[in-house]
Amino acid sequence: MKRRILLGMLLAMMVVGLVSAQTATTASKKFTIATVVKVDGIAWFDRMREGVVKFGKDTGNTTFLLGPAKADAAEQVKIIEGLIAQKVDAICVVPFSPEALEPVLKKARDAGIIVISHEATNQQNIDYDIEAFVNEEYGAHMMDNLAKFMNYEGEYANFVGSLTSKSHNQWMDGAEARQKEKYPKMKLVSRRNEEYDDQNIAYQKTKELLTKYPNLKGILGSASTTAPGAGLAVEEAGLQNKVSVVGTSLVSSSGQYLKSGAVKMIFFWDPADAGYVMNKMALTLLTGGKITDGMNLGVKGYEKIKRDPQNPKVFYGQAWVDVTPANMNQYNF
Repeated sequence: MKRRILLGMLLAMMVVGLVSAQTATTASKKFTIATVVKVDGIAWFDRMREGVVKFGKDTGNTTFLLGPAKADAAEQVKIIEGLIAQKVDAICVVPFSPEALEPVLKKARDAGIIVISHEATNQQNIDYDIEAFVNEEYGAHMMDNLAKFMNYEGEYANFVGSLTSKSHNQWMDGAEARQKEKYPKMKLVSRRNEEYDDQNIAYQKTKELLTKYPNLKGILGSASTTAPGAGLAVEEAGLQNKVSVVGTSLVSSSGQYLKSGAVKMIFFWDPADAGYVMNKMALTLLTGGKITDGMNLGVKGYEKIKRDPQNPKVFYGQAWVDVTPANMNQYNF
């Protein structure tokens, strides 16, 4: 009897030892995590790269960011296909078109690759999506500020990167709903102009809008490239005191227009932080951890992430920032 008990204890100790060894091996293993963005070479994703690289340095894992030369879903698909062939451990992605990426992301997950998305609450073939905030609330906040600059009345236009950019359209859903609810004297005369994350297209389309709608008083942008493009058009036309431009952007790209008054206010979440927390979530899963409601990802604005009650794969931070000429010097990106 004693011999059986002793054998049982030895077996239990061996099992515990094996599990501990496996856990230690997983924890000590170094992983390769790729981050794929909508378009490479613009200020927004240059800043995101800083966060991705920092995460790699902080953790000793291999992390890198890449994206197409222009915003193109087909090019994103090709990049992800290449990463699957390279057998990376995880892919973090900011989709240009979530729907267009579903087949290739399914292929990635079928290959055992962890997938984390950002700006894509409707993405299906992922482990999790992380958003900086509830998108409709952010859009409503931008509208409140545009309304203030327009004295709560007059004609305005809004922009999105594309009609397939999920987060941009959710922001505008929230903005338009707030305008209809609270600012009935404002009128949306040109809805969801697409600028494909291209500052020059935003500039050209704003020039067209200023000609077509001589009473235009406001422009609301989604992509980080809209505000500087629209700001340049407004500045060239000498309409800083008539047309108010607000939207998502960075000081590095819109700062000169904030100074001149051609852009009244910008909003952002730090792309570096978003890149960092995407990679943090991927590594958590790779090392056997879980993503939970209320979890602290260790980055400002993401100290207590909230799970979407309608979609358990989606989590939200509380990370937006308001920037005006008065506080723009606090930000070096």
